[in-house]
Amino acid sequence: MAITTGKKPHILAFPFPAQGHVAPLIKLSRLIATHGIKVTFVTTEHICEKLLSSMSDHDKGQDNIVLTSIPDGLPPQDDRCDAFKVFESLKNTAGVYLTNLIEKINESNSDEKISCVIADVTIGWVLENVEKLGVEGVAFAPASVATLAMTLHIPKLIEEGRIDENGTLTGIEIINLSDNLPPWIKDEVTWCFPLDLNLQKIFFECSLITQKAAYRAKWLLCNTFYELESSACDLIPNLLPIGPLLKTNINSKFSSNSSSLCPSSVIYVAFGSYAVFSQHQLDELALGLELSGRPFLWVVRHDLANRSRVEFPDGFLERVGCSGIGKIVEWAPQEKVLCHRSFGCFLSHCGWNSTVEGLSKGVPFLCWPYCMDQLHNQKYICDKWRIGLRIDPDGN
Repeated sequence: MAITTGKKPHILAFPFPAQGHVAPLIKLSRLIATHGIKVTFVTTEHICEKLLSSMSDHDKGQDNIVLTSIPDGLPPQDDRCDAFKVFESLKNTAGVYLTNLIEKINESNSDEKISCVIADVTIGWVLENVEKLGVEGVAFAPASVATLAMTLHIPKLIEEGRIDENGTLTGIEIINLSDNLPPWIKDEVTWCFPLDLNLQKIFFECSLITQKAAYRAKWLLCNTFYELESSACDLIPNLLPIGPLLKTNINSKFSSNSSSLCPSSVIYVAFGSYAVFSQHQLDELALGLELSGRPFLWVVRHDLANRSRVEFPDGFLERVGCSGIGKIVEWAPQEKVLCHRSFGCFLSHCGWNSTVEGLSKGVPFLCWPYCMDQLHNQKYICDKWRIGLRIDPDGN
């Protein structure tokens, strides 16, 4: 196979079209672009529109980076927020669309041919397509190395009889990959959904795709650093830890030291782009924040209440608004918020991006994980690094 080359290095980056996957890869792409390497950042039309609308003029004008899109293969009326539906569609369409795009780019300028594709491991099957074009494939893992290591151990776990071919644990309650890594108990395995076997099937399929992509790629990139996850990094020979992937231009009113609030006095509450809770849980959280007497900033997505709009307890918004103790928003620039000296607690779902950002800014955690790798990230935070505390969702 001949490797495609041009006079100027040109990389194509392709994330899975969800916020937790897009955000770290676009940060990496911007860092690569600062070294004079052209990057074509490809995502679906839906995500591309959202990116363009949220980008600053500075980001839009950055040299050497081009934002472009491909169709996701779904009918116009389908819900693009349904990650599983998007995943199923991309399996059938992304390879062809991406191949056509690369061929079009390479034919249009022989001096800037794409010679490398960085693809999210979740959609790692596209690496097989690009290799046929003579393009080098690199896999990018947006989760922790520990989560990746567990995924790469699937064949061994099946061989040892610890899980069956559907990913179901066969009775063994604890899985240890290393003496220096927090263990996984039965329901903490990334793909495990014992109450929804169809969902478990989808996530286990994603894990198998991740495993194949990791072995196929020449390099495997991960948003971490060796000192943070040395034991997990040592389990994967071709891993390149390239994190933490953080924004470098944090100079704004959010990082200003001028504030009427005391240092480390404000609670920041955010649960990422996918986690949901029952209305009862959110009622209890709202009342708990109010009764704490602490000022808070709470990011409340429109679908946070089990994919429905949140209803706040009677009088809650008026009380916290009049007292000035709380502010509720639908979105916040998280890294900028965490940089502000007034924030002293991060109530989080423990997604890996949030974990890295809170850790890097030195803000202690209250952990309320929802699913998947978030459960093991909580163990890192509370047991390994000792920088946070658990919330018992069933406690008083």
